[in-house]
Amino acid sequence: MNVRKFVQRFWDFAGAVSVRTKILGIVLGFIVLLGAGVTIQSRYALTATMTAQLEEQSVSITRDLAARATDPILLNDLLRLHDLLEETLANNPNVRYAFLLDSRGQVLASTFEGGFPLDLLTFNSAAPDDHHHTALIQTDEGLIWDTAVPILDGKIGTARIGLSDASMQAALSTLTAQLLLTIVLVSATGVLVAVLLTWILTRPILALVAATKAVAKGDFTPRVKRWANDEIGDLATAFNAMAEELAHTEELRRERESLRRQLMEKVISTQEEEHRRIARELHDSTSQNLTSLIVGLRVMETYCQQCAAQSKVSDLRQVASQTLDEVHDISMRLRPRVLDDLGLAAALERLASEWQARYKIPVDVVIQLSERLPGEMETAIYRIVQETLTNIARHAQARSASILVEKHGETIRAIVEDDGLGFNVNANHGERHLGLLGMRERAELLGGTLTIESAPERGTSIFIEIPLHPSSF
Repeated sequence: MNVRKFVQRFWDFAGAVSVRTKILGIVLGFIVLLGAGVTIQSRYALTATMTAQLEEQSVSITRDLAARATDPILLNDLLRLHDLLEETLANNPNVRYAFLLDSRGQVLASTFEGGFPLDLLTFNSAAPDDHHHTALIQTDEGLIWDTAVPILDGKIGTARIGLSDASMQAALSTLTAQLLLTIVLVSATGVLVAVLLTWILTRPILALVAATKAVAKGDFTPRVKRWANDEIGDLATAFNAMAEELAHTEELRRERESLRRQLMEKVISTQEEEHRRIARELHDSTSQNLTSLIVGLRVMETYCQQCAAQSKVSDLRQVASQTLDEVHDISMRLRPRVLDDLGLAAALERLASEWQARYKIPVDVVIQLSERLPGEMETAIYRIVQETLTNIARHAQARSASILVEKHGETIRAIVEDDGLGFNVNANHGERHLGLLGMRERAELLGGTLTIESAPERGTSIFIEIPLHPSSF
């Protein structure tokens, strides 16, 4: 589990690093690992080789000393022995000391000027039948290869020298320093190459990212240059083809949207004009005819008090009066003349008053407009509020409602709220859903927005915002 968490954290960290950093890290890490491996391997191999050479050199020098010291020992020529030791020391810079022992282990001659260290005798010795015997002695200077060789099978003595590994350590240090310097130089070169490589690789990728962001924002004009005939070049070509196709699709969408808007505007305009014509005919013709009929029936009722059909005349007058009220109501629903004559504020106040009287639901109306609005805007806001009140009466089971219309900067804002049952905005509610779509269409045709906030048992709020000067589409 811990391993999985570690791997996940590693991938989270690696995923947050840019491509350039990843490539630089891979190149630099590879160079460092390769350099470290080569350094360790070279140092190990050189150490083994130089150790073997040092041991061979120690044996060779000691045996040469033993061979050359045979005659002086037999002749008891101590001066010659001292000269021989000094010559050995001078010809071999790595030799730190040399001395000769007789067969009883007594020192015949040595290179120690301040006195012979007696403890050195116990560190190493060679048996008569030994070719040589080497022991390692740790000193402040480093390791000393102490080699003992018997002279004439040990019958006349033993030759011993101490060979330091300082030269070997110096060579190893020099080699290590050179390798490390090489690693640094190669790393610097590798980083420069990696920077150039990442620039070559990531430049088209960054161009693709920038172009993609522009396309995501709806700008389909950016095109990416094809830098090379590789996979990234193919990706750039595919992106350009996609951008061209999206631009063509967007152009078709805009044309369809423009046609749809024109059609919707024409439909709504025609619908409102037809409503206005029918309302005018109902008001000017049908209402007048019904009014004349009512007056005539009232006259008949007055002059026919003894007539047997008086009750029938009264019933007909009541039917005519009721029909006149219904015709007036239909006329107001189709196109309230007060909207054309007095404007949005008066029309909404009258709409709210009649709606409250009909459905017995209190409604507060606040209109904060200092001047009349464009005709199409007044019509759209009136129809949206009218449809909203209709939905409240049919579906909300509300106890109260409120209407607010105000000018907010360069925007007209309308808010209609109720404390009814509410509903799930994302669900399809049949007739109500169609009504909401029509309301949203009216707002969007004027460049506005319609937002619905509702939840079960939380009531409903309708927010309409329409700019006074909508931008062209």
